Amino acid sequence: MQKILITTGGTGGHVIPAKIIKEHLKDRYEIFISTDLRGLRYLSNNREKTIVIDTPRFDLSIFLPHKIIKLIYSIFKIFLFLKAKKIRKIISIGGYMSLPVVISAKILKLSIFLVEPNMVLGRGNRFFLNFSKKIFCYSDKLLNFPKKYSNKIELIKPLVFKSFYQIKKSSEKNKKFCFLIFGGSQGAKIFDELILKTMINISKKFPIKVIHQTSERNIQRLKDFYDSNEIENEIFDFEEKFINLINMCDLCITRAGATSLAEISILNKPFIAIPLPTAKDNHQMKNAQYYEKKGCCWVLDQTILTKEKMLDIMMNLLKDKSVLTNKKLNLEKLNYDNSWNDINQKLQKIINEN
Repeated sequence: MQKILITTGGTGGHVIPAKIIKEHLKDRYEIFISTDLRGLRYLSNNREKTIVIDTPRFDLSIFLPHKIIKLIYSIFKIFLFLKAKKIRKIISIGGYMSLPVVISAKILKLSIFLVEPNMVLGRGNRFFLNFSKKIFCYSDKLLNFPKKYSNKIELIKPLVFKSFYQIKKSSEKNKKFCFLIFGGSQGAKIFDELILKTMINISKKFPIKVIHQTSERNIQRLKDFYDSNEIENEIFDFEEKFINLINMCDLCITRAGATSLAEISILNKPFIAIPLPTAKDNHQMKNAQYYEKKGCCWVLDQTILTKEKMLDIMMNLLKDKSVLTNKKLNLEKLNYDNSWNDINQKLQKIINEN
């Protein structure tokens, strides 16, 4: 059985696609994963097939010489690991943390594949393109993509776990309109402030339930807030069965990470996207606009968003739910030919051929 190393970063937006690809390939290949210290949170305890590469983030500072030494050490460490485990192929989800892995793989003349889940080509993947065999993308119209490498693009449907295809999509109407609010693996302060005030006003006119993700230290504060305002709620930090929370809600309010939007989309749940304004190259805004152009969601710019605007949008949705129905129908059209097997066969075919 051939061996593959999937290299990924420490956020959910990096690690989750890596785990999905592992799920696609595990029956044919022996899979190893490299990540930084943060990424261990999202991985199993099977350390034998996980290697931690603590790649430094480079910037012009007095610590630059130290970081260069640390990078050289990381390259040497992963070089020895790849040789010892006899790994033949590398799949990189992008990001600076993959740099030592890709460099080592290039030295060893291994096959390198890239995955770009966003609608903007990441800087890491742009740098790695010259070394790679293929890059798996959701669109062939990625911003910042060099035309000379367009022959390397392999289009696939957005990556979600197999369970998202297998779950029976909820068709029951909730007694209370159910909001799912989550800011991705890093949480989102604006979701804990601006949206809270909006929910109070909505609850005075409509029966609602709120499922809200926040940081672990903030769970009790939010719980007390919703309880004191007599709003039915469920507060969480990280939930393994997140699929069930999406499936039971009527509307999601979310950041715009590629995986989060793919998960919401495949379950045909309309959503309001509030992209992270500090995301590199504004990639979250581009991710959200992809779905907005297909009539599947609303996109709000956090830099100009006010409580009044947020309240006005959500009040209008609750007064006229036909708008939500239209968004749901557009999501169904978008996903009608999306299947686990199609993605599985394409990934295995391309990787096996190269």
